[in-house]
Amino acid sequence: MNVDSIRQALIGEWASIAPEIRPSAAKNPDGTLKPFYLTRDFKALDGDRFELAVVNSADPYGKVPLARILIRGHMRWRGEHPVAPGAQKVDFVADEGYEVTPMHQGFVDLLNQVASQGYARWEAGGAQSVFGKAFVPFGLVEGQHFMEYDLVHLSHGLLFWGARNIDGRGFDTEANRPTHLQIPLARKP
Repeated sequence: MNVDSIRQALIGEWASIAPEIRPSAAKNPDGTLKPFYLTRDFKALDGDRFELAVVNSADPYGKVPLARILIRGHMRWRGEHPVAPGAQKVDFVADEGYEVTPMHQGFVDLLNQVASQGYARWEAGGAQSVFGKAFVPFGLVEGQHFMEYDLVHLSHGLLFWGARNIDGRGFDTEANRPTHLQIPLARKP
């Protein structure tokens, strides 16, 4: 498939098959990386636009949701990626919106301690925009759009992005762009 046919085939709604695990940048007292559990719902829209909702959970089965994150923006296609035939380098830029909804009282309490400046009081189930603002818990810088250097690969009716770096580094630079495939998303009926 060429890039134009991949872009067209991507349009639609995709979702996690099951809760996923990733390494986080946070560490346990013994120096090992803390696991990061999540599910993803992704919409690829016309005009290289996207919406991504991520629900982070405290447990591997996704039964204790901590927060819901909604990111809206644009995809920038950067050329072929060597991970698999047809894979493409894609930058995801949150240039339309970024919202955080805490869903667990422990996370609400944390946000009210470390992310109170410039925000209303955080409440469970209450979404707040962090778009264009400093947001320490996620490393967001005021005036800058969140962006990830990622990849897209469509195969066997599934959507693959890049697997997180095993040391917890984000996809915040071209040098940190993923080199392996992650658990795929399935197209929603």
